[in-house]
Amino acid sequence: AYLAPLAAFAPAVDQDIARQREDEAKGVFAPDYILDTSLRLLQNLREKPAAQSSLVTGFAAKLKAAGLPEARAAEAEKLIAERLHPALDRQRAYVEQLRAKATHDAGVWRLPDGEAFYAAAAEASNTTSLIGDEIHKLGLEQVADISSRIDAILKTQGMTQGSVGERLVALNKQPNQVYPNTDEGKAELIGLLNQQIAAFYKRLPEAFITLPKAPVEARRVPVEIQAGAPGGYYENAPLDGSRPASYFINLRDTFDRPTFGLATLTYHEAVPGHHLQVSLALESTSIPLIRRRSFFSGYSEGWALYAEQLADEMGVYEGNPLGRVGYLQSLLFRATRLVVDSGLHVKRWSREQATDYLIGITGIARGRSQNEIDRYTVWPGQATSYKIGHTVWNRLRDQAKSAQGQSFDLRRFHEVLTLGAMPLSVLERVMGERFRA
Repeated sequence: AYLAPLAAFAPAVDQDIARQREDEAKGVFAPDYILDTSLRLLQNLREKPAAQSSLVTGFAAKLKAAGLPEARAAEAEKLIAERLHPALDRQRAYVEQLRAKATHDAGVWRLPDGEAFYAAAAEASNTTSLIGDEIHKLGLEQVADISSRIDAILKTQGMTQGSVGERLVALNKQPNQVYPNTDEGKAELIGLLNQQIAAFYKRLPEAFITLPKAPVEARRVPVEIQAGAPGGYYENAPLDGSRPASYFINLRDTFDRPTFGLATLTYHEAVPGHHLQVSLALESTSIPLIRRRSFFSGYSEGWALYAEQLADEMGVYEGNPLGRVGYLQSLLFRATRLVVDSGLHVKRWSREQATDYLIGITGIARGRSQNEIDRYTVWPGQATSYKIGHTVWNRLRDQAKSAQGQSFDLRRFHEVLTLGAMPLSVLERVMGERFRA
């Protein structure tokens, strides 16, 4: 079961090269800085001898633990040395050819039919009809509103000088807000995240009728891929329950993850965020498998951002004003995404302009901010789904409250998660039918 997909890895790499050559013929390939990151990631995968590759060592450890023939690990080593490494070398050589003629322009406007492509990409992620200029305007409005809320809290903490972004940078630099950038410091940080998960699990019945059966645990993004991985992401548990779900956090540099914002990330990626939304759908017995496994970014990411707000509404930051700043910074970050994503792909912003704006508004460390902008470069439109989805979830809850008045039940409102992810336009119809006056 392991060796078969490993044997297919090299052909998949060659197929990827072939697809990119077809795109190249149409003038479609990544800008220079993205290709630089690709080369680093290929180097990380290729640099160790086959016997030392994590694809072999991890497999060997699992074989030993299961009492299976260790000779299978030698087969994996041979596949990597004789097939995968040559394929990666071919891919690296091709990426170097692309890099030699790549431009530094960031947005898809530079590509054939780029404007139409961005409109389609944004609609696919948001499942709404908002276009680039509308997204940009919405982002600027929400940035202004959330910044004013953060400003008010920071002033109560004696932080009055400079812009909101500058004060958030200063807060990030305080020694008590950063774990040591060592393996020990990173392990301690992961331990804190798992404590946060356990603490909120106990409170889930306050806001939810149906609870997930699968547990979730925080884990570090593997070192081999952290250079190109997002700051955090969720991986659901398998349907057979053989392992827990995972909430991955990128700890390339702990400075990118100050303490005051860690709880909010936990509420987004684990509970009551992605873990609740994904697991309640997967474990549902009332919908078919295809709907249990469906994904719509505006629905799912909007829910996760709504979950951050729900945690705040449940009082998790009482007596912890800096924790609430971390929550509001997260909202501000997602509102800023509306501005920079449309800025890159519609307003023709440069990578540097978008990065400086993100840092200036949110105070998020440059390393993490740069990684975010690079993500938006290669995944146009998706970053806008968070705040747009969050806005829709809030509007639907407000409408349900208005329709039902004193009889409104928040726990019943959240039961919609058992129906699986759906386009936001469909969610609006479903909620309208569920919560009539």
